[in-house]
This record gives sequence, structure tokens and C-alpha cells, in this order.
Amino acid sequence: MRITRHLHQRLRLKNYLVTLAILCLLGGTAWLSTLYPWQTDVTRNASNTLSPASQKLLAALPGSVHVTAYLQKGLPLRLQMAQLVGRYSRHKKDVTLSFIDPDTQPEQTRELNIGKEGLVLVEYQGRTEKLSFIDESSLTNALLQLAKAEDRWVTFLSGHGERSPDGQANFDYGQFGKGLSRRKISAQTLNLAAIPAIPDNSSLLVLSAPSIPFLPGEMDIVKHYLQRGGNLLILSDPDNFRLEFLLHDLGLKQLPGTLVDAAANLYKINDPAFLVASEYAEHPLTRGLQLLSLFPAAAGFESGEETEFLAVPLLGTGPKSWTETGPLTGKISFEPDRQEKPGPIPFAFALTRQLHAETEQRVVVVGDGDFLANAYLGNVGNLDLGLRMINWLVHDDRFIDIPAKVASDKTLYLTQTSVAVIGFGFLIVLPLSLAFTGFFIWRRRKRR
Repeated sequence: MRITRHLHQRLRLKNYLVTLAILCLLGGTAWLSTLYPWQTDVTRNASNTLSPASQKLLAALPGSVHVTAYLQKGLPLRLQMAQLVGRYSRHKKDVTLSFIDPDTQPEQTRELNIGKEGLVLVEYQGRTEKLSFIDESSLTNALLQLAKAEDRWVTFLSGHGERSPDGQANFDYGQFGKGLSRRKISAQTLNLAAIPAIPDNSSLLVLSAPSIPFLPGEMDIVKHYLQRGGNLLILSDPDNFRLEFLLHDLGLKQLPGTLVDAAANLYKINDPAFLVASEYAEHPLTRGLQLLSLFPAAAGFESGEETEFLAVPLLGTGPKSWTETGPLTGKISFEPDRQEKPGPIPFAFALTRQLHAETEQRVVVVGDGDFLANAYLGNVGNLDLGLRMINWLVHDDRFIDIPAKVASDKTLYLTQTSVAVIGFGFLIVLPLSLAFTGFFIWRRRKRR
């Protein structure tokens, strides 16, 4: 067939139209993909997909969620966090993420007690949650706490030299009080000498190592509060026995002296009174807690007296510890003649008592009142542990159990024979096959 000039123009126009149609089809497909995105997770354990519990929670959240990650630039954790939050934003469009380099915001870094490891701040409806470790479980449970937070009141007893929840001194709890307010927990102080009654709206009573004894009438008020089912947080100090009247009713006895643990030397801590907690008991209060907590000076406890309370040790020292009853200066050692007890020794307890079928009374006793003080709150997991204690005591211990998604068959085990066959095949057989094929094709073309 003879190709005329007219036919050539028609063929060219046809090619142009076909090309334009293909481009329009591709553009339309790309545009539709932005309106109706679709993706599938082909991993064996759906590691790139949120669990049904997380999806259900996101569907029930009416407002926007903003996640702020205080991480230094260049860290691989930024990419991992972006991928994690991206899974949430695919189910809820108003879940946003922003990164802030702590080095560029020194004032905000000091206010939030951000360490070198960084911090993640989750904001929802004016409330915030701090996370030092983030995965699907921790982020979903943070959203659950923010979504269902209600106004709660925590009463701090005062008038006996206790630490104040709004004080700014190193020994006060001002920073901890701010952390409570961010979680919609209001802290109030109460002097029983001025108001001889514990408010009915109080979900928890905090007694923080009083420096002067209680009056007999004040003891009766506190004991009555305990007897009628009130929740308590008792913070004591070494050789401070002014709360012994309560500990006796709980079946606990504070040991004399200060706990000393030789294992603290592993963390380059020279002060013998400092304790480092790296392992926690199996308890709803400490579930998922992976941070170290620091205790400047702690007293030990022992249990044994029968009461209605069930006591569970939360924190304790190691086998190389003891209760030092002498001065903590110079070279110290265990001296059993001075009534010193060897470790391990518990210094924190969680106690429960079943009042009715659906009512449980909760008490936490800690032998150190300084771990929540302004001077020490910023140490690793102290704030997290303190907030967990408060949440558990006010019965706000909601938790969604999301199992970790670990990829199966990540390791390939090969025998020596398999390694030899693979090496021989890739290093010798494959190159020789390619060379032979090339030579065969060259010979055929040369004969033509």
C-alpha cells in the first residue's frame, strides 16, 4: 500500500489521539486515586495495618488529634514515627504529626523535661499525654486516656511540712502538679486543722512524708477515710515513722535506715542512697513500663501482719542491698549487729481491698517522697511512674491490650551444603552460562 501524504497525516493524528487518550487515562486514574485511595497489606501478620481496637477508637473520636515529636534531626526514629502516625491518619484524616528539634526550642525543652532520648506529645481536646516510647499500643492507649478523661480531684494533705503540689522549691511537687493538670486531674491542698474533713469530691488522698506528727483528731479523720474505702497514696522517707499509724492498718512495717544497693554503681551513681529501678512487678500499674526510675533516698518495708488488704510488691532492691542505719559517709558496709537487714527488700507496695462486688479500694505505699519532687521528676521514667500511680489509684486504669506484631520467619537458616551450592551457582555456574550464551549468539550472527 502506497503511503500518501494524506494517509501519513492521518496516521500521525491517530498516534497523537492514542497518546492523548493514554495520558488522560493515566491522569484520571491518578486523580481518582487521590479521591478514593486504596491499599492492601500483604505482610503475613498485617504489620502495616492498625489493629481493630485502634480503628474502633479512631472512629469514635470526634475531634482532631495532633502528635508532636521532639526529636533531633537526622534520627531514623523520625521515619518510623511518620510511618506509624500515617497508619492512624489513613483511618482518621485529622490525625497530624509535626517534628520539633529540641535544640531549637531550649525553653520549651526545659519546661517539658525533654532529655536526649526525645519526647512525644499527644494533644486532643486541650489535653495532652507525654510518651517517651511510642508504638501502636502506647499511642492508642494515650488516645483512650485523653478521650475518656473526666474531671478528677486529688487532695494533698498539708499543715505538717508535706510537699506542696503547686510549690516551686526543689522538694515540692509543682512540676508533678502541672503534669496532673495536663491530664485533667486537679490537685488541691487540705489542712485538717482548718477543715476537719476530707472533701467528698476527692478521688484520692496523698500523704507525702510529714515532718511533724499528726494530732490525734487528724489521725482519726485519716483512719476513718481509710476504713470507709478511700484511696491513698502514702509517700514516706527513711527514718520517718509519722505515718506508722496507717501502715499498721495496711499490714506493713517501715524498716529503720536507708536502703543501699551496690547495683547502683553500674549506673555511675556515687551516692549510696540512690536507687535505680529497672524491673517492675507484673501489675496493671506498671504494665508496659520500660523506663528506668530513680529514687534519691528510700526506706524499705516488710509485710506480714494479716489485714483485709492484698499487698503486692511493686519495686524492690537487688540481692546486694541492705538497710543502712548508720551515716551514709565514707566507706559503708552491711552490719547485721546494727539491726540492718539484707536484700532484696521491697520499697513500694500496691494494696487492694474488695469492698463490694464492683468496688475496689486501692492504696500505694512508696518509701521515697523525693522521686516526684521538682529536683528529680525529670529523671527518665519518674513522671511516667508517678502518673501511672495516680491513674491506677483513681481507677482510671483503662488499657487496650494490643499484641506486638513481630514478623515471623525473619531469619533464614542455611546448611553448609546449601551455602556451597548457592555460592557455586552464583559465582561460577551463572557467569559461565551467560558467557556461553553470549558466545553462542555471537557465533550464529557471524555465520549469517
